[in-house]
Amino acid sequence: MKPIETVEVTDTKVGCDGGGGALGHPLVYLTLDRDGVVECPYCSRRFVLKAEARQAAHH
Repeated sequence: MKPIETVEVTDTKVGCDGGGGALGHPLVYLTLDRDGVVECPYCSRRFVLKAEARQAAHH
């Protein structure tokens, strides 16, 4: 089984299309939770807020 991809992001709202192409899925917009994480319901790609973005959000 292919490991789940983790993508570090700098914004709390992200868009995921599964990587596009024949293996992609419809574009969905997701909002990271309070812990700075969200998982795409289509492809299980995991989006994680970068540490420096998390620190900036608290100041």
